[in-house]
This record gives sequence, structure tokens and C-alpha cells, in this order.
Amino acid sequence: MRSGFVVTVLASCGLVASFMQTLVIPLIPSLPSILRADPADASWVITVTLLAAAVIMPVSGRLGDLYGKRPILLASLVLLIAGSTVSALAGSLVPMVVGRGLQGCAMGVIPLGISIMRDILPVERVGSAIAMMSATLGVGGAIGLPVSAVIAQSSSWRVLFWLSAGLGVACLALLWAFVPDSKVRAEGRFDGLGAVGLAVGLVCLLLPITKGNAWGWGSPTTFGLFGGAVVVLVLWGLYQLRVRYPLVDLRVSSRRPVLFTNIASVLVGFSMLSASLVLPQLLQAPALTGYGLGQSMVAAGLWMAPGGLVMMALSPVSAGITRLRGPRTSLMVGTAVIGVGYLASTVLLHSSFEIMLASVIVSGGVGIAYAAMPGLIMGSVPVQETASANGLNSLMRSVGTSISSAVMATLLARMTITVGPLTVPSLAGFRVAFLIAAGAAAVALLVTTLVPRVRDRLDHAVTVVATDERRELQV
Repeated sequence: MRSGFVVTVLASCGLVASFMQTLVIPLIPSLPSILRADPADASWVITVTLLAAAVIMPVSGRLGDLYGKRPILLASLVLLIAGSTVSALAGSLVPMVVGRGLQGCAMGVIPLGISIMRDILPVERVGSAIAMMSATLGVGGAIGLPVSAVIAQSSSWRVLFWLSAGLGVACLALLWAFVPDSKVRAEGRFDGLGAVGLAVGLVCLLLPITKGNAWGWGSPTTFGLFGGAVVVLVLWGLYQLRVRYPLVDLRVSSRRPVLFTNIASVLVGFSMLSASLVLPQLLQAPALTGYGLGQSMVAAGLWMAPGGLVMMALSPVSAGITRLRGPRTSLMVGTAVIGVGYLASTVLLHSSFEIMLASVIVSGGVGIAYAAMPGLIMGSVPVQETASANGLNSLMRSVGTSISSAVMATLLARMTITVGPLTVPSLAGFRVAFLIAAGAAAVALLVTTLVPRVRDRLDHAVTVVATDERRELQV
């Protein structure tokens, strides 16, 4: 009973953290007037959260391995509460951006939660618990979007941030009272220079991806940042190979199961966000187009919500497949289901119910795939490095979602039709978007087949044995 409650608390923390990613999406049209800012500047309210989340996940994972996962989990929730409070009180752009950046720092909760589950839970609960925690990375955003839309439409926008602060306080109290710390620690010290280098490289990479449409893909700023990202990340990689205690152990990360799982994670992250970006636009497109369904943002969010519920519901299914056939098979099943969902989306366009059905198929595949990834990662890295390895894997998913955002926004902005005074994405544009997402899922499936088959089950067994040994040591 106690272990079940620990899983519930940690999964709730993951849901609240991932909820921050979609919290302000219903406010996007109103942000310039709310903050008295230019629309291009107001977009930083979303961009900064993505950047902060990408940077913090591997950093918080390494800190958790070194100094304890529970203290870093608590610190992450404190940052979420502080960011929510700052944003709720903000009346201009700068404090809102600061608050949203602090909220993004809470995303370290998910890889830390996965790792602490591995360390403290009974062996028989580890697989299903980790599957559920991993799925929260997508579920929180999927469920949070309609909730945010309803609150934003019926109340003050500040209520959204006070709500997130209240949820953060509740999670902090439950975590403090009921979740013990893991005794597993890594040796060494924190690589501050490596953390700065990774942060600079990721900002240089992700910033032009998220802002490329506004700046222009051929602009000097975009090219300069991409070039800077290449230089900084190459130098950072060389440094990580030479330093005694690296932020990210690239030798471990280059192991075949870890490497190909992380590549697949980028592609699954791409596919996951594509549905969240494209399907609501199709639901909200004007009925005059002949294919649009004219739904409001709140209604569109509610039609998308079942996908998030299915994502969570299928995480135990993924755990069951992993027990029987290994996490590699689970990941292959998940990517295949995602591809089928997007292919079905090219014809399931005629009603809100059909679009919901397509969303449910895609989300189900994402839930299975996301739940499988930690098993592949943790079966291939030293037990003392599980938090940092999961942080890197979560970063790869974040990179995939950022790329998806840029690709889909560019595609739908170029393939348009004009209906009266409105310019909206064309039906062909939507179908091309679905085919691109299906292609990403197909490549993810191909990459997953490159994960060694024999070690697939062996690594899972090693994970269980290692967990059992740690349990004996802790007793």
C-alpha cells in the first residue's frame, strides 16, 4: 500500500511538472495585451519554458545522482512554486518570462522520479511504476491543455498560475511526507563547466528552432546560432570525454542500446507533439473551408483530452509487454501504433469524433513508447547514473518536440488557403503533416530494431537483479 502511494505521489509530481508546458497556450492570443508587449516578444513566455526544461533535465539528473534524488526533487518543486507565484503577480513581460523559466525548471522532476522509483520500490512494482512516471511527460500536457482553456475562458488568467502554485505546494508536501530518499549515490563532483557548456549549446540549438519562423530560416541570427550550437556542443563533447567526472558520460551514452533509444526518443517526441499541434488546428478551422470543424479552443481541447487519458492507461500495457518480451519490443509496438494513428489521420478528418479517434491511437502509441524508454536506458547504464541518463533521455524527447514545433508551424504556414478574410492551413497541408509524423514514427521503429535483441531481455533482468541487491543493502 505504501509503495502504491509513493508511485501516486511521484506520478502526480510528474503530471504537474509537464502541465507547465501547455499552461499558457490558451493565453497566446491575449498575451500581448496582458503583458503590454509586442507579439514577437510575448512568445518568449512559451519559448523560455522549453529552453529551461531542456537545460535542467540532464543537470538535475546529475545533481540527483550525486547529492540525492529526493532533495533535488524538492528543489525542483520549490522552483515551480516560485515561478508560478512570480507569473501570477506579473504585469509585464520580464517578470512573466522569469516566472515561466522557473516553471520550466520543474521538468527535472520526471527523470528524477523515474530513478528514485528504481531505487526504492519493491522489485515487482518497478516496471509498471516507471512506465507510469515516464508517460506523465506527455499526459500532463495533453490533459492540461483543456483544463487551462476552461479556466482561462471562465476566470482570470492569473488563476492558472495560482492553481499551478497550489498544485506545486500539494506535491511538495506529499513528497516531503511520504517519499523516502534513495541511498544510491554516484562518486565525484558536479561538473559546473560542463553544465554551462551544455546550457549554452542547447540554447544555441533550440532557440533558432523555436524562433526560426519569426526570424526567418535564412537570417544571419538563425544561421549564427545554429553554427554556434555546432561549435559549442562539439567542444563540450570533447571536454566531457576528458574530464574525470563528466556531467554526461558520453562513453556510456554511446552504448548501442542507449544511443539508439535516445535517437528513437527524438523521433517519438517529434511525433507526440505533432498531434498536439496539428489536430487542434483542424478542429478549430472554419467550417467554410469544407474540412474545418469550427470548434472553439475549449471544445478542441476537450476532444483531445481522451488521448491523454489513454496515454496514461496504456503505460501498464507497456510494462506488461516489457515483462514478457523486453523494453525493446514495447518501444517497437509503440512506434508502430503511432505510425498507424497518423496514417489513419489522413482519412479520419470528417468529424470531431474521428479526429478524437485518431488522437487516441497516436496517444496510445506514445504512451507505450514513452513507458518503454527508461527500461532500455536503465538496463544499460550503471545504477549510480540512472538519474542523469534518464535526464538525457528526457532531453532527447524535448529536442524532438522542439523540432516538431518548428517543422509543423513552417509547413502549415506555407500550405494555406484563403477563406474570406482568413488565411488558414489547407487540407493538403494537414495531410502532409500527418505523413511527416508517420514517417518519423517509421524511422523510430527502424532505429529501435538496431537495439540489440539478445541484450534486450538480459538488460531488463540485470535491472531487476540490481534493484534487488540495492534493496538488500538498504535493509
